[in-house]
Formats: sequence, C-alpha cells, structure tokens
Amino acid sequence: MSTTERHLNPAETRRLVDMLGKAADKLSGRTIKIMEVCGTHTATAHQEGLHAVLPGNIRLISGPGCPVCVTPGGYIDQAAQLALEENAHITTYGDMVRVPGITISMAEARSKGAAVSVVYTVQDALEMARKNPGQKIVFLGIGFETTTPPSAYAIKTARQEKLDNFLVFSAHKRIIPAMQALLEDPELAIDGFIAPGHVSVIIGSDCYALVSQKYKRPCVVAGFDGQQMLMAMVAILMQLVDREARVENVYGTRVKGEGNIAALEIIDEVFDIADSRWRGLGTIPKSGLELKEEFAAFDARRVFGLAEPEDREPSGCRCGDVIKGIITPLECPLFARRCKPSEPVGACMVSREGSCSVYYQYRKHAKPLSSKG
Repeated sequence: MSTTERHLNPAETRRLVDMLGKAADKLSGRTIKIMEVCGTHTATAHQEGLHAVLPGNIRLISGPGCPVCVTPGGYIDQAAQLALEENAHITTYGDMVRVPGITISMAEARSKGAAVSVVYTVQDALEMARKNPGQKIVFLGIGFETTTPPSAYAIKTARQEKLDNFLVFSAHKRIIPAMQALLEDPELAIDGFIAPGHVSVIIGSDCYALVSQKYKRPCVVAGFDGQQMLMAMVAILMQLVDREARVENVYGTRVKGEGNIAALEIIDEVFDIADSRWRGLGTIPKSGLELKEEFAAFDARRVFGLAEPEDREPSGCRCGDVIKGIITPLECPLFARRCKPSEPVGACMVSREGSCSVYYQYRKHAKPLSSKG
C-alpha cells in the first residue's frame, strides 16, 4: 500500500489516480509541468507520496510559496542591524531566526547580544510593546495575504492605544504578481497551477482569473490533503486535454470567489501596494505591501530610514532556481552536502515548508526535475 493510500480514502485515491493516468495518456508526447505555489502543498505532496503515483509525463514542481524562503537576504541583514545598532528588540516567527541573510542571520545577531524574541502571533509583539514602553519593539512582518490582516490589525491597535514603541518591518507579499512573473519568465514553461488554499481563503478564487484569461493556463484552488491535490491535478489535465484554461475551486468549503471581505478591507486600510524584492526572483512590480503614510509612525522602514533590501545568495546556492521551479533541490550542488536542516546555507532549507527542507526529509523517494520516470 502506498503512502497516499495510507493517508487517504483508498477507493477515491485509486479513482483519482486512474483519472489522472487517462488524462495524461491523452497528453502523451509532451511533459506537463504543474506548479504548486504553496509550501504546505509541497510538504503534503511528499508526505502523501503523490510524486510516486504521477504518470511519467507529469511533473509536480514547487514554486515560491514559502514566505521565509522568498524574503530577501538583505531584509535579514537590515533586521539584524536594527537589533545590533539601533537597540531595537526584534520579534519574529521562529523560522526566521535561522534564515541566512547576506552576511548574518538573526540567530547570529542574537549570539552577538541582539535582542531577538520568537513570538507566535503579532499580538505577542504588541503585548511586549505595552509592557516595555521605553523599548522599540519591531515585528518582522513576513508572509503572503494570509498573515497580513493580523499585522494590519496590530498596527491599528497600536495607533488607537498610542503605542509609539511598536513598529512593523513589512516584507508582506502578494501571490498573484509572483505567479505573473513566473509566467513571463522565458526560462519557465508552466502548464498549470495549483493555487494555495490559505492565501485563497483571503483573496478568493476570482483573483486567479488573470492566470487563465491573460496567460491561458489552468488554475485550480486546492486544500491541503493529498486527495485535494489529486483533484486539482485531474482538473488541470482535463482542461489541457480540452484545450481550455479557467479557474476552478475544489476547496469550496473554505474558499469563496470574493474571498474574505473583512480581511481584504483591513489590508487595504493599512497597506499600499508597492514593488517588492523577492529572494531569487528580483523586484516584482506591485507584489509587496507597505504601510500607508498615515501609519508611518509604526513603519520600521520609515522610522529607521531603511532602503530597499539587497538580495544575494551564497556561492553555489541555487535557492533562486528552486523557488522558480527551474530545478528541484536535488539538483543543487550544496543539497544534503554543505546545506542541511542543521546547517542551512540557503533559506529553502530552513522552514518545514521550504522545498529543500521537504526534499531533504523525503529525499530517498524524490526525483530530479529532469528524471524521465
């Protein structure tokens, strides 16, 4: 019994795998690349053994769906600078502590005496600001539209309470412009997307119309079990067989066409859309979120006069190509050699949703992108 069958309903799994095979047969003679742009999907695909049941001409590849992975190295350096040189107390989610910057990680900054604390929510950082009025508390705002509403709510709360020591250093990203950048990259040839479930709960499935209408690629919103991912892949292949491109949603229990209106409204109230730099992808127009002028007093970038962060990878590291889906982690020369979860060289090896970290855990069963079988 396969890993997939242990985790999913066996009969339904076999039905979906059979449908996948029949659709793939109709597309024989060409390799179909389906990208999942969510780190949770990357983990699920390996945990549930989905790669093992894919037809030979179907490739499931990872994209820029891990927030930790796409945050540029220069942003880490700037955060460390705030802690080491500006006496700011940095608060962040746990994965960010070990992410390599260009010259330093937050863990290394902490070892040099910097105040760096792991928090579970932005509300924890807000509470620290209340209890330490003489200390600048800087929250590292990373993540896609899923994590942006809590940051916006905390900023509004800080203004209402006149907490002048609470700041957000925003590296929040928007997923649709990143997908657009991938589709316009001449190195890539993506045939369809499995759209992220968590992000889609916020932005809604209607937002992906750009992918299907302008770029003529199928896009299917899916949840986070293997069965949902199989359903999405079947839907994508059936569209390709019929030479169609539209948005479908197999996660209708959680994702609505219009998304979460209240969450979108608070994002729009606090943040402006801006160009943003991504690790490995460069600067993508309109892909970031920066605080509006009226919230400038809570914007670490403005308060400390920070420029756009730089982005450079260590010699030999191919995180950028992994994030873009050009290669799998197995094809990076540092993978499982110099770069391991215990000693990460690149950001993709840090988070449990990072492609390199996932591939490392399941590397005995993984195959390079160029594999034929």
